[in-house]
Amino acid sequence: METKWLEDFVALAQTGSFSRAAQLRHVTQPAFSRRIQALEAWAGVDLVDRSSYPTRLTEAGRTLHTQALEMLQQLHATRALLRQHTAVAKDTVEFAVPHTLAFTFFPAWLSRLRAHLGTVKTRLVALNVHDAVLRFAEGGCDLLLAYHHVSQPLELDAERYDMLTLAREVVAPFSRPGPDGQPLMRLPGSARAPVPYLAYAPGAYLARVVEWVLRQAAPPPHLERVYETDMAESLKAMAIEGHGVAFLPTSAVQPALADGRLVPAADPAERWTVELDIRLYRARGNRLKPAAQRLWDDVALLAGHGD
Repeated sequence: METKWLEDFVALAQTGSFSRAAQLRHVTQPAFSRRIQALEAWAGVDLVDRSSYPTRLTEAGRTLHTQALEMLQQLHATRALLRQHTAVAKDTVEFAVPHTLAFTFFPAWLSRLRAHLGTVKTRLVALNVHDAVLRFAEGGCDLLLAYHHVSQPLELDAERYDMLTLAREVVAPFSRPGPDGQPLMRLPGSARAPVPYLAYAPGAYLARVVEWVLRQAAPPPHLERVYETDMAESLKAMAIEGHGVAFLPTSAVQPALADGRLVPAADPAERWTVELDIRLYRARGNRLKPAAQRLWDDVALLAGHGD
């Protein structure tokens, strides 16, 4: 039996939907279903009543759900204890940060912190959003830095975790300019001339946010997906080279906008942008080491959230 099967099962119990739980676990629905079936084979009983919607657990499933929550909590607590034996210094604060924020927000934010607080020793682990949240929830770091949008909330229990909003980020479409300074490619495109589209890979957090923007757009866009990756920096490089339109965090493109390598790829009056919160998370209780707790308290005061 694999730990991820229990995490899948807990996600299914929370959402009541195979498709939604698979999305949260960043796997395809068929793969997710196979993992639930593998857990049932290990348990020797049906855990899910598949005849109803929303999906309900059987009596055996409810029993396992209670036990799974306890087991996962114990595993995470044990991991946190074991981490005390690692070589990371006690005065070093460990962050899990999605790749995009590691490139764009984190360096400048840390510079601002050091201007107020002096030296802050940090260790950053850059991951995709799912793995960053998982590492944080399992006690593999002190703090989590992540985007938040109402259409794609992180599945973090507000009773177990505290949150600070540090800043807001606008994600918008950009293109290489032509000789006249106008974008080479402009949204929304047309059926006869779709816009070459540089997309985030399916499963990436910003992919889901951008898809939400595209669904809200009026008139609807006509796009031809010509490239995809889960890295915003790669999309930016492709857009600068003129391969298509990319939706990018504005903090990531400021130098390229300033020197004219990129320009907005849509009319500002049209609704092609989305605003995200940038949030910092910590576990509640006495689980933070002193250096991380001091940093959290200082950040809360600077952000106006202090007592």
